[in-house]
Amino acid sequence: MRILLAPDKFRGTLDADGVIGAMSSVLRDLGHQVDSRRLSDGGEGFLEAFGGPNRTTTVSGPLGDDVEAEWRYSRRTAVIEMARASGLSLVDGAEGNDAMAASTFGTGELISRAIDSGARRIIVGIGGSASTDGGLGALRALEPLHRLRGVTLQVGCDVTTRFLDAAERFAPQKGASPPQVELLKGRLVRLTQMFVSDYGVQVTDLVGGGAGGGLAGGLACIGAELCSGFDLVSDEVELAEAIEAADLVITGEGFLDAESFNGKVVGGVVELAADLGVSVVAIVGETYDGAEERVETLSLVGEFGREEAMTNTAECLGRAVQLVLERRSH
Repeated sequence: MRILLAPDKFRGTLDADGVIGAMSSVLRDLGHQVDSRRLSDGGEGFLEAFGGPNRTTTVSGPLGDDVEAEWRYSRRTAVIEMARASGLSLVDGAEGNDAMAASTFGTGELISRAIDSGARRIIVGIGGSASTDGGLGALRALEPLHRLRGVTLQVGCDVTTRFLDAAERFAPQKGASPPQVELLKGRLVRLTQMFVSDYGVQVTDLVGGGAGGGLAGGLACIGAELCSGFDLVSDEVELAEAIEAADLVITGEGFLDAESFNGKVVGGVVELAADLGVSVVAIVGETYDGAEERVETLSLVGEFGREEAMTNTAECLGRAVQLVLERRSH
């Protein structure tokens, strides 16, 4: 068979490359033709999908400490992954974060450096952020804003959340307590008023405006186009053409739930494969919310147990692809 591997990362265990490697070696040993695409919805892996980093810039991290942020510049196009400059992983997750103080200033610094380097198109992947600052930090880092004239700015969003919903939806995952969530909600409301006053832009109804803790909405105020991060990546790697050439597509991620079909990798692959009439299977760590009813699914936890799935993920993935093919042959 001609099998296309198009997974997302299994957060906490393997990145997308590791997932592809674990499955492809087994499939090739079984005599199948294997193709693969490295995908992302805007967060981790976004930069690699466009060819990987070739620049490094020291910027302010989410809490103000210096971080070495990698990015890509080629042919007057820059690719920036927000998580490299303003990501939750940079502060050791929610427990190490200060949800009220976390800022997108460093992401703005990366965009600024790209402009200074001559970029005329800048693509920013949003996901995995530590902040809920509505993009205010990034806007301050970009001043004076007239430097953006003639620059095309595209924002790859990983969710469709609206600007004013960002705090309630995501701030708890970034370490915010219930009272802090209320304070952050109020801050976003005030920002919408400021954005109308300063830029003449109403961000409240923008689909995806709440992505990156509102960074997407903030950048939209200065002319950025909000796009699906998955769509940007799938166009770049010619995913549709690869799916059309396959007999079977295998996608996957660590946790399959309702959100997986809302701008995320698995949902995007499933939809595209269905449109092209190609069979698709999702191999995932775990399933929630009945999401397995929306696509043929194999759960590593369900098949091998939680401890085995978490500690020997690569081996379990290899066994999983064998099971998928055995079941489809009957």
